Amino acid sequence: MEATKRGFWYADWSFPIFVGILSAGIFAGTHMYYLYGIGAFNEVAFVAMLRTGINTGVYGAVAAFGASFLFARIIEGSLVGILDIGGALQTGVGLGVPALLLGAGIVFPLQNFVASLATGMVLGIAIGGLIILARKFTINQTSSTYGADVMMGAGNASGRFLGPLIILSAITASIPIGLGSLAGALLFYLWHKPITGGAILGAMLLGALFPVAIG
Repeated sequence: MEATKRGFWYADWSFPIFVGILSAGIFAGTHMYYLYGIGAFNEVAFVAMLRTGINTGVYGAVAAFGASFLFARIIEGSLVGILDIGGALQTGVGLGVPALLLGAGIVFPLQNFVASLATGMVLGIAIGGLIILARKFTINQTSSTYGADVMMGAGNASGRFLGPLIILSAITASIPIGLGSLAGALLFYLWHKPITGGAILGAMLLGALFPVAIG
């Protein structure tokens, strides 16, 4: 057991890598949204703030909103041992940082796919490293076991209510994708699992078979 805890999956040094991979995908999703209007990994209301900034050229609101989430969740992650993927990565990296870049006139990371992956990876590694570093000087200095292991969670249980919203979004994309999302949600419901996962998997499967033309 001790050897397992010292392995890759439990090591402190591997945590920034996981955060980097997640952040790379999320930032690339924002790149897709910036160019094609689809792909952002966030709640509809939050993405609407970014869309407003893209349309008006004023990014102050979404930048402040996303950056504040990111800052708060980094502190939370280092103190309580839970990194809120929704707040820190999806909102902070997916909205706040892109808004800051766009507001400063830096558009290349959002226009180029490879650059978006690299930018997200660097941001994620920096966030994960900062959390681990801060943890060394906070939790690890006490004998308490609360928050001793860094985990990544959704932050709340609201995800269970996103299934119908995902299905509606899939239907607006195309009829096959919408039917796939609906079928996946139904199968997961009959399997007594959260329908959100089924809706996403079903939409992805039918989306691969019947892709939406972008252009």
